[in-house]
Amino acid sequence: MTERILAAGPLEGGTDRPPPARFAYDGHTWKEIAHLLTNLMFSLVGFTYVVTVLFLGAGLTLTVIGLPVLAFGLLGARQLGKFERLRARGLLGVRVDEPSPLPFRGRGGFFGWLWMTLKDPVGWRTVLYELMRLPWAIVTFTVTLVSLFVLWPVLPFLARGLANADRAMVRALLSPSDELERRIAELESDRGVVVDTAAADLRRIERDLHDGAQARLVNLAMGLGLAKEKLLEGQADETVAAMVDEAHGEVKLALQELRDLARGIHPAVLTDRGLDAALSSVGARCTVPVKVTADLPARPAAAIEGIAYFTVSELLQNVSKHSGARSASVDVWRSENRLLIQVWDDGRGGASLDGGTGMSGLADRLGAVDGLFVVDSPAGGPTTITAELPWRDRTEGAG
Repeated sequence: MTERILAAGPLEGGTDRPPPARFAYDGHTWKEIAHLLTNLMFSLVGFTYVVTVLFLGAGLTLTVIGLPVLAFGLLGARQLGKFERLRARGLLGVRVDEPSPLPFRGRGGFFGWLWMTLKDPVGWRTVLYELMRLPWAIVTFTVTLVSLFVLWPVLPFLARGLANADRAMVRALLSPSDELERRIAELESDRGVVVDTAAADLRRIERDLHDGAQARLVNLAMGLGLAKEKLLEGQADETVAAMVDEAHGEVKLALQELRDLARGIHPAVLTDRGLDAALSSVGARCTVPVKVTADLPARPAAAIEGIAYFTVSELLQNVSKHSGARSASVDVWRSENRLLIQVWDDGRGGASLDGGTGMSGLADRLGAVDGLFVVDSPAGGPTTITAELPWRDRTEGAG
């Protein structure tokens, strides 16, 4: 199976264009006529709402509640815009992206939220849409109704022209502000992924410390305490020697666990010698023979380098535990402004993002930095996993 996660880029949207108008009343024509005839009713509702909100909010600006009334009115205007996008999608075939929602909490508490809502471009464009649409709705309702009885042979062409004006108005005023707004929505989602990943890593480190090195150090302290008591009592016999020897073993195990934990946080070899040496070290620890090839003219930014290291480390752990492979390879190279990673194995295949092997977490981690994660793993193998990361120079990453 092949799975692909594209972790950044514009949201997909656009329009579904109806077929050319002709001297016939087909389904598209009747939908356009229904839209033009119902415009007046919905325009009256929208116009009345926005005029009431504007006058009420403006009239109360001298009081404490004026600006909050206007802010809540703009939130209501957003809902009107959502309804109109839905109506245009159903009757006119216009498909535009939904604007990103306003967060209910933000910096600055209530006043920060108030200011953010008052300057919301989506709400204000919806207000403008409702104000402009009423006179247009009167025209379209009148022309469509009269044409139904007088100019019915050419009504499909009239309806198409009037509906196209409505389509243009919806796209211009009810679509997201621009590419920046779409990007903000994506970054908000990515920020949540980064926060969740960081929290999971902290919990893992805390668990490893508590269950591993900390427990061994506690046993070490207890053993040394007992040995000290026996020495103070003058019992320097074989029992004390055995206790000291056991404590020495505990020290070595605790040090090894601390080294493994430090390697899991950020290995020293990655900091000192770069991605090539670090990946070679990971490959050497894998239970499956791994060939590592890294063709990098320079070192990427530390954050990108770290994500690349942990991606390969996690994938090679999966190869060791789940693949049943006899050989594997890791290739890393730079292509223009992208860092590409490909991990291959000749195992049984069948890997997927929802298979419980941690690959969905890897995809989320790459997604948080505009990365790409592709899994090609048919049943019976082989498995090829490709990851892409944006290339940033090390000086940029440090800055």
